[in-house]
Amino acid sequence: MRVGLITADPGHPVLAATAEVLRARGHGVEVVGPGDTWAGDVCLLKARTDQALALALELESRGVPVVNSAVATEICQDRVRMAELALAAGLPFAETRSPGTLGQLVDSSYPFVVKSRHSRRGDLVARVDDAARLRELAERWPDEAVVTQPFLDGTGWDQKLWVVDGRVFAARRRSELAPPAADARPAAEWEPPADRAALALRVGEAFGLDVYGVDLLDGPAEPVVVDVNAFPGIRGRAGAPEALADLALRVAAGRGR
Repeated sequence: MRVGLITADPGHPVLAATAEVLRARGHGVEVVGPGDTWAGDVCLLKARTDQALALALELESRGVPVVNSAVATEICQDRVRMAELALAAGLPFAETRSPGTLGQLVDSSYPFVVKSRHSRRGDLVARVDDAARLRELAERWPDEAVVTQPFLDGTGWDQKLWVVDGRVFAARRRSELAPPAADARPAAEWEPPADRAALALRVGEAFGLDVYGVDLLDGPAEPVVVDVNAFPGIRGRAGAPEALADLALRVAAGRGR
């Protein structure tokens, strides 16, 4: 089978490892770009740019299955649509407000978290503790469309769950919004409780995703989803490349059924 990769970085660890697994099994792997008249069996959509989404839509129109779909990927790029979909599906998603641009934001309910509305590399994610911090961010990002979420004062560790075709991988990472601490270890192995793994699987069902990441924090009464990422890096998770290769081949095998 021929597997296509829509990516600006084919050397990304998870993609490179997945390509190695596929080639070892005798399958072809190719990077697919705009304008290519590619007609393989399945495409993996890692890039999230407008050009990548347009290419994915074009491939889908020609009957090539794309993982994740262009529509599902696009929803995860807009944090307002993400929150609306999650809440409509009954998921415990953080309260998300869309005040417009950062320069227009006025909020006295400190602390809170401000994020770029449109998820992308290098986007804004910051904790705002007071008006001075808000003014500082507004001067740097005056025209940035943003959303706000309440700051959840948890353990200082983010709960990262990644799902590949129903298989859950996980780690705990020191939150970039937590104050500096002596315990600044990198991502740590973590076995999520059954309720958190089940919640991650519900997210995939609601968003129509096969490869995705879910960021959880401990809320007052239950875990709270604060972000959903289509096709995340899943770095350093043993078995993830094999699971991704299996997914690609399963989808390709089911094409046209």
